[in-house]
Formats: sequence, C-alpha cells, structure tokens
Amino acid sequence: MARMSSAERRRQLVEAAIRAMTRDGVARTTTRSICAEAGVSLSVFHYCFESKQALLEAAIETITDNYVARVMSAVEPGATLRETVRGALRTYWDHVTAHPGEHMLTYDLTQYALREPGFEHLARAQYEQYVASAADLVERVGAVRGIAPKVPVEVVARYLAAAIDGLTLQFLVLGDKDAADGHLDLMADQLVSLMEG
Repeated sequence: MARMSSAERRRQLVEAAIRAMTRDGVARTTTRSICAEAGVSLSVFHYCFESKQALLEAAIETITDNYVARVMSAVEPGATLRETVRGALRTYWDHVTAHPGEHMLTYDLTQYALREPGFEHLARAQYEQYVASAADLVERVGAVRGIAPKVPVEVVARYLAAAIDGLTLQFLVLGDKDAADGHLDLMADQLVSLMEG
C-alpha cells in the first residue's frame, strides 16, 4: 500500500468524519469511530489533527467549500443574471434534496458547537464562513456579468446565507419540494434586484 501524505490523510479523515457524523450525529461520533470509518489507527488521527475540534473545523470548511464549488460550476458565461442566480440556487438545492443527511449535519454541527463548552466559536466560524462564501459567490457572479451590487456585497451575502439557511432547514423539517421551488424563484428575483445597479 502506498504511503499517503499528511494532506491526503487529513482529507481521508475529514471525509470519514463527515460520513460518520451524517450517519450517527456529531455527539455520538468519536475520534475512534472516525478512525474506524477511515480505516486508520488513532495515532494517525493525532498525527493529522491536534483535536476533535480541529477536525470539526476542517469538516465545516470542506462541506462549505464543496457547496461553493458545486454552485460556481453552474455559472455559465452566456446566461443572464437571473438565469445565473437561479441556476446557482438550483444546483445547491439539487444537492439538498439528494443529500439531506449532509445538510442536517451542518445544523447538528452548529447545535453541538453551541452546547459543547469550548466549541462555541465553531458555530460563529461556521456562519462567518457561510457569509464569506456567499460574498465570494456574489462577487464572482458580478464579475462574470460585469456588475456591482447596488447594496454592499456583505449585505447581499448575509441575506443570501440567511435565506438559504432558513429555506434548507424548512425543507429538512417539512420536506415540501414544491414550496421550496417557489421560494427559490422568489429568492432569485430578490437577489437579482439587489445585484442589478
């Protein structure tokens, strides 16, 4: 078996942690169960991460980065701003409906961080990462379209992060795909109105 670099081992452990936490919940997932999921020893975990907290930070970052990459893949150069925004929202939403457990995990991570002493900052970092990612998306879409939002990018980003967060949680609770589709259209219209100067 070929040796893995520490970066590859970290990625392996993060992916195993996401699978295990999605299946078992954050509170019930231990470093030992993550190592078992990854097929590595506990010493490998300690070589790659200084703590479970560091692993959770890496998991949150990985999940968010994957969402951003997926959404950015939907940005087509010839599309209108409305088509671009709606396509990006649809790409994210298709992942929500196909992988609800992974999205439930993001809420579980937040709740765990808020309740576990010493982990509170993770919830704040998680939501700040959502806003930063949304800001990056707004700026990149604006750059592709040659426009600047008529309100500050951070305002649009915080609105987008809050709206997506609420819509995702509502879908996870109610499971109403038709209502979600209507809300996505409304959200796309509102984002376009905020972005068109």
